[in-house]
Amino acid sequence: MKLIKPGVTEKFVGGQVSGIAGSYGAMVSFPTIFSQHGEIMHGNPSMAVLEAGRLALCDAGAETMNNYCSDNTRTMPVSGKFTQRQLEIYSIVEACHDLALELSKPGVKYYDVHMDICRLMTDRLKELGLMKGDTEEAVRAGAHAMFLPHGLGHMMGMDVHDMESLDQRYVGFDDEIQPSTQFGTSALRMGRRLEKGFVVTDEPGIYFIPALIDSWKATGHCKEFLNFELLETYKDFGGIRIEDDILITDNGCRIIGKEQIPYHPKDVEDYMAS
Repeated sequence: MKLIKPGVTEKFVGGQVSGIAGSYGAMVSFPTIFSQHGEIMHGNPSMAVLEAGRLALCDAGAETMNNYCSDNTRTMPVSGKFTQRQLEIYSIVEACHDLALELSKPGVKYYDVHMDICRLMTDRLKELGLMKGDTEEAVRAGAHAMFLPHGLGHMMGMDVHDMESLDQRYVGFDDEIQPSTQFGTSALRMGRRLEKGFVVTDEPGIYFIPALIDSWKATGHCKEFLNFELLETYKDFGGIRIEDDILITDNGCRIIGKEQIPYHPKDVEDYMAS
């Protein structure tokens, strides 16, 4: 966060993050994602120079000496201060992130937590005029996937996507619930009931993907729930994601880590300025 400022390259910041992981004798959990194009889900750091007024998204993690992984995402204003438009979208992602913390506990299906996040996101995007219509119908139709084309989170352990090679159907799902086939929701890697001791990620996001906007607009997909005219003005926005690793406890959950990485907007701005 303190490295981010106009004139620095994405590659420099991404390299510093990866170097810190290596300097502690471990390594990164996965190739570091750092980009001003947060709408690209796995944007590798490029030689692009950070520009004032834009957002930078960093999704990174490190492994302990025993190879247990972390996976965190923060989205920060390159200028050190969020614009009003950025703050409006950021506050929705922040609220979704915190709702997941509130809802996650033993016995609850993570699929249901994901869908509650989608409902909250839809309600808040309707307030901004980006979405419209009945919330339940919009979510049922998958209109929210215009903004959240991935799942709320995934299991995590000695692989950042726990036992990924086994297939998510056998890790994040079970006989009670299997993956959805609907665009966006089908990318949810974890849907089964939470159990004490599970480690999962909580990572909602909102993205404005120009190609997806153009595609849905051209076909009229979910046009009754989306304001395509207003969406056109957000094509240069990028994307926002906030991600923490949570441990399911006896009757709830907690964020893993001795210190919490700042994510509330004022905390982010204050930390970047410190």
